[in-house]
Amino acid sequence: MIEKSGYRVLALNFLMLILSIIAFKPLAIVFLISTIFTLIFFRDPPRRIGDGVVSPADGKIDYVSGNRLEIFMSPFDCHVNRSPVSGKIVRIRFKEGKTPPAFKRCENVRMNEIVIENEDGIFRVVQIAGLFARRIICYVKEGDFVEKGEKIGSIVFGSRVVLEVPKRYKFIKGVGESVKAGETIALKYENT
Repeated sequence: MIEKSGYRVLALNFLMLILSIIAFKPLAIVFLISTIFTLIFFRDPPRRIGDGVVSPADGKIDYVSGNRLEIFMSPFDCHVNRSPVSGKIVRIRFKEGKTPPAFKRCENVRMNEIVIENEDGIFRVVQIAGLFARRIICYVKEGDFVEKGEKIGSIVFGSRVVLEVPKRYKFIKGVGESVKAGETIALKYENT
C-alpha cells in the first residue's frame, strides 16, 4: 500500500519514466531508480499494534532522556506516523523554522506538534522536518479522538519524530535500537 500523498509523486515519476523510454532511453534508468525509491519511501504497510505505548515512527532511536525519546527516520524508513496511545487530540501547533539534516538534533526547526490526552496524562508527538523533508502532513485535527496505532501524519523525505510521555512511564527501548511505528512497544507503564 502507498501513503496517499505519494500518489502524485509516483505518477510524475512514472510519466517521466515512460517519456524517457520513448525519447531518450539512457535517461530512463534515472527515472526507474526514482520510481523505485518513491515506491519504497511512500510505502504504508499494515501494522499489528502492540500493547502499552507504541512507537509513533519507524527508525532508529538516537536520543533518550527522562520522558523524551527521539527517533531518526532515514529515507529508507516508512514515514507514516502513528498515535502512540488512544486519546483526544487537544492541540496541534505548526511552527516554521530551520530544516537541518534530520540526523542532527537542533533548536528552532520546522515542526508540527500533536498533543494527545487520555486518562494517563499528556503525550506529545513532534514531527520534525529535515533538510530534504520540506513537507509535514498532519492527518488529524484538534478535537479528534484517535486510537492507538492510528495514522496521524507523515513527513516527506527524511526526518525525525519526538515522543514525550507522562513521568509515570518508562522507556524500554534505548539509543541505537530500531523501532517500527505502531508495532514496537516503545514504553512501559511504571507503577509509582
